[in-house]
Amino acid sequence: MSYVDDVKAIIERIPNSLIDFNVPRVRTKAPSQAASNFVTNKEQGDWAERIIFNAINETSNTLIAVKYGKSDDIIAGDAGFSDFFETFQNELDTIGKRPDLLLFRKEDYNEQFGKDISRFEEHVIHNYVKHAIAGIEIRSSAFLIDKYDTYMQNRVTECAREALAVRDLILSEYLDLLSHKSRSKYITILESITNETLNAISFKVPGWGSTDRLIELNNLFKKLKKNLQDVKKRSYLSITPKVEDLTVVNKWIQNFNVPHYYFQVFFDKVFAISFIDILTLLTDSENEGVKYFIEGDVANQNKKTIKIRARSTHVIAQKVDEPVHKSVRKELTRGQLLFYVTFENGYAYLDIDGLKSVLGINEW
Repeated sequence: MSYVDDVKAIIERIPNSLIDFNVPRVRTKAPSQAASNFVTNKEQGDWAERIIFNAINETSNTLIAVKYGKSDDIIAGDAGFSDFFETFQNELDTIGKRPDLLLFRKEDYNEQFGKDISRFEEHVIHNYVKHAIAGIEIRSSAFLIDKYDTYMQNRVTECAREALAVRDLILSEYLDLLSHKSRSKYITILESITNETLNAISFKVPGWGSTDRLIELNNLFKKLKKNLQDVKKRSYLSITPKVEDLTVVNKWIQNFNVPHYYFQVFFDKVFAISFIDILTLLTDSENEGVKYFIEGDVANQNKKTIKIRARSTHVIAQKVDEPVHKSVRKELTRGQLLFYVTFENGYAYLDIDGLKSVLGINEW
């Protein structure tokens, strides 16, 4: 079976209620203006793409990374943005979403096109793109994942300890109040709280307030509920493909038959997962809540987003040198001012064996 056939076979096993790849894409309306945080996020994404592009081309003897995804330095509010946006929407409907980078073997690399084909008309490079061995979508997140994981692990441990301590305090100091028949159900709830059930217990805070001791007890239940909620909060960073992006990535794959991958760049490490592995995760409902979850993402206009635990994917860079950042002032055509951050320098120290494993190749 070809790569396209493998993708089609896996998609057939994904419930339509989760993603229906047959539903036509709804075209996005062009934004009327850009916000500073949007521009900063774009600059951060461009930086992440650059460090992966540079790391591959500086370390590989047999492969060449080529810039392919749309990289025009134009935002809402700039002259010509509306035409640019409509052209981009048309391309999504015809060939799908271009990955940021393509990988070519040196013997297939065309020096006449060079290492940046992002501005070439699609018909000019269509057949050339089919010779790539990988398409790479680069995502970035302004976190130090090692520090984040340590902090969240300590936080969850402390909340669990505090929840069990509050449980014990209530049972030892307020059992007489809970023994009343109108409150006795809370004894059962408290006795069911253990290290193993902390993630599963939920209850409504009673709302007692007729005596000082009942107020104290009610406040303890509030404290207990807060700690249980904090234990349940998802405490990991993710690779976050939007559901609508998976459909246009699939369209691109169907057109070019090139294996596709997501790279997630943190400011200390880089992780990767293949498009096929993402789809495979979604075929098994038992993975939801464990290896991934789905929710509306505030950072993505609250669009339905699949959040895959980064640590469950593959590390392809064990170290990243942070960029130098500086503030920039941009004046738009109608006099609006934007102040945002740009990123320069930085470097990703690739784990070559890990990257080769993800890409399913032997050469480098």
